[in-house]
Amino acid sequence: MESTITVPYWLFILITAFAAVMVLDRFLMPGVRWYFRRRVNRVIDEINTRLDVEIRPLQITQRKALIDRLVFDEKVIQAVKQTAQEKGMPASVAQDKARQYANEISPAFNAYMYFRIGYWLSKKLARLIYRIRVGFFDNHQLSKVDPESAVVFVMNHRSNMDYVLVSFLVAEKTALSYAVGEWARIWPLQTLIKSMGAFFVRRNSGNPLYRRVLERYINMSTRAGVCQAVFVEGGLSKDGALREPRLGFIDYMLRDYHADTDRDITFIPVGINYDRVIEDRSLVRGLDPEAEKRSKWFVFKTTLRFTTKLLMLSRNVRLRRFGYANVNFGHPVSAKAYCEQNDIAFINMEQDQRFEQVEKLVDKLMAEIRRTIPVMPVALMSEIILANRRRWTSALELKALALKRMEALKAQGAPIRVSSSTTENVLGGALDIIDGRGWLDEQDNLYKPREDSIIMLEYYANSIVHWQASEQLTANSK
Repeated sequence: MESTITVPYWLFILITAFAAVMVLDRFLMPGVRWYFRRRVNRVIDEINTRLDVEIRPLQITQRKALIDRLVFDEKVIQAVKQTAQEKGMPASVAQDKARQYANEISPAFNAYMYFRIGYWLSKKLARLIYRIRVGFFDNHQLSKVDPESAVVFVMNHRSNMDYVLVSFLVAEKTALSYAVGEWARIWPLQTLIKSMGAFFVRRNSGNPLYRRVLERYINMSTRAGVCQAVFVEGGLSKDGALREPRLGFIDYMLRDYHADTDRDITFIPVGINYDRVIEDRSLVRGLDPEAEKRSKWFVFKTTLRFTTKLLMLSRNVRLRRFGYANVNFGHPVSAKAYCEQNDIAFINMEQDQRFEQVEKLVDKLMAEIRRTIPVMPVALMSEIILANRRRWTSALELKALALKRMEALKAQGAPIRVSSSTTENVLGGALDIIDGRGWLDEQDNLYKPREDSIIMLEYYANSIVHWQASEQLTANSK
């Protein structure tokens, strides 16, 4: 009974490790999970008392239950059967694919991560780089938005900083759910982004089963009242101008929508613009089809080097180099009111007819977004420099021309948030940003754009190019 049993070291280590895992799983982990769940619930209860749009039950549903709900959705099951028939595969294999897509799309929202960590990081990062300005076309109307409605922020897409900026600015109002591209599906970024309530989307996927699962998730989230943010252009603008809108997400939200019985969907147009877009050179480079494709390692090294240099700068120098970041919130558009005014019902509507109606609604939202995009000092100064590119111009003359242009834009109703007392300093700062990036030649205190920098100046001027079209239309009507 007292004899010694000898086992190999590797077996002893394996047994010890297995025992440790069992102790953790059976005794320690339940207590740890209970502790963190209690903290998360406390955060949710605290935050819901001050949010205009509360965290919805769907957002705190266990992820496994959310995935099961998607996989066994009636329309997803139909798509599974159709895929199995078309591909000649067993239905169980097609269903496994649907589960894989549901697992890929579904977020894992964590209120503690969003409001305690994500909000703090977003706030610090946004204010680290930019001077933040927020504007409202009609704050009175925004305050009247039904808190029980599904609020959808519909935005233009200038930079990946858009995610950070808008999340930080509306964190006191609600928790946003974003659609994020496949670029973010890398560890550990993927886990962090999903915990912030974002869901991943495969851009331009032609897989009908995948599109059906995505459609049902967006439709389900909207019906549950989850607050969402949609980049209606579908991707970043490479030339600086607004892209043609994509109808997909808005169409998914409105499929089978019944104004009389479903909760209202309130679309809030948002216009975003920057004095300096962090990834502007990479975006403009994408316009050249012959440009060499850069590896992920190159992008990682470039980002790391940029971040290191940025952190080494003093705050005043950073703000002078990057200038302002502006966000404007426009007039809300109610889906219920829109349906009543136009006497339409999306439920049981034929696909072609539904697309036509969705396109009209999206055009209305795009018009509002154009009206809300802030006119930035750098964009304005870039426009003036390009208009006078054939001659040498003094800083004083450039600022005088920019001031004149500002007055013309204000007369059209363009959103320009620069007080008369600070106009000269703001325009001078914009010129310093442009000159500091090496886009101008200087001779005897006169400036002229460098030929190799024209495309960059056009990128920033294009962010307000729609106001030129508006000006021409106004002139023609007279």
